Amino acid sequence: MKIEESREKSRPRPHVDGVDATRRRLVAAGSLAGAGTALGGFPAIVRAAEPLRLGLLLPFSGGLELFGQQGEQGVRLAVEEVNAAGGVLGRKIEIVKADDKTDPKTAVERAGQLIRRDKVAAIVGPVTSANRDAIKSTIERGKTPLLYATDYEGGVCSPYIACYSALPAHYVDPLIPWLAKAAGAQTGFYLFGADYVWPQKMNAAIKAAVTRSNGKVVGEEYTPFGAKDFAPTLRKIADSGAKVLVLTLPGADGVTFVKQFVAAGMKEKVRIAFMGFNENYLPGFSGTEADGIVTCSHFISTLDRPEAKDFVARQRKRFGENATVSYYVDAHYGITRFYLDAVQKAKSAKAEDAMKAIVGQTITVGNGPVTMRADDRHVDLNMLISEARGGQLRMLEYIGKVVAPNQCAK
Repeated sequence: MKIEESREKSRPRPHVDGVDATRRRLVAAGSLAGAGTALGGFPAIVRAAEPLRLGLLLPFSGGLELFGQQGEQGVRLAVEEVNAAGGVLGRKIEIVKADDKTDPKTAVERAGQLIRRDKVAAIVGPVTSANRDAIKSTIERGKTPLLYATDYEGGVCSPYIACYSALPAHYVDPLIPWLAKAAGAQTGFYLFGADYVWPQKMNAAIKAAVTRSNGKVVGEEYTPFGAKDFAPTLRKIADSGAKVLVLTLPGADGVTFVKQFVAAGMKEKVRIAFMGFNENYLPGFSGTEADGIVTCSHFISTLDRPEAKDFVARQRKRFGENATVSYYVDAHYGITRFYLDAVQKAKSAKAEDAMKAIVGQTITVGNGPVTMRADDRHVDLNMLISEARGGQLRMLEYIGKVVAPNQCAK
């Protein structure tokens, strides 16, 4: 409010940051009296609480962007639903997005920026095990929760990391015996994957499961990301006599390989079990190329359960009727809800308080109740075996709850 010069000469004017100091004191008193209270004729100023910032560190380039987009989709719906209900502790949640470019060095740089520059309360992501392992020390030094929601090889144990992730016990242990039984006695398995930590450690678990199922591994091979010609590998698979190919080749490389596998006429001779296969892959195939691929996961969009139908309906209402809804969406939604519910429960966004409150909680997203375990901050998932058929994944067998080993046990 502007005051005439002649009136101001008759008395001193206390001034702080351009606002009458007396009025500032009255407004402060009014704010203490309650939101919207007027005191001394001045309306109270009500300031909105600072938003709770949630970092989103996922691959939006570098070859695995489909998974990054699916993770973001799950996180965004969880955040929007919580914000619509009033947020947490009276604070709205704000997403701060960062691209790790499917590269460990970039992941470390982006994680540091999210913590130091953007002051996020927690980080959701990344996707690859290499990136997760690369940022672990940054997370722990910064005392910032990492919310991981990708299936992986197991072994992560940290007070600052919580995982909504399928472990080898979840999907290797049910799927390999099922495949061995379906293919017959002494089934030959060929293992082919990308040359990084997840396929290598997964194949160690797969080989043990093959042995327990009275099968045999007739070949094992790894390829760098970005390979275009898989003809030499296809010849090795054909010559090995394998009846089952276990594929741990994520992203666009996996699609390229399967297309060449089908074109080589091997589809009728060797069954593909694709670890991590989900609805993201299906648009990359034409006709019946994907038909017959078998996988094991904790969610598919065609699952005939009330919670699955409700989750898919909410996703498609928000992101469009043709939106892909995979287990990546389910898991990233789930881990976000676990964290935000923990902050509300703890009445604190401090890392130690939230991570203490996150354990012991049970939520239902797309497939039955899931509880965050206290001993290692992982979840036990309800699993099912499915097959690609007609552009969708269709359930072949419902496995139910699978309890994985404690990832913090020595």
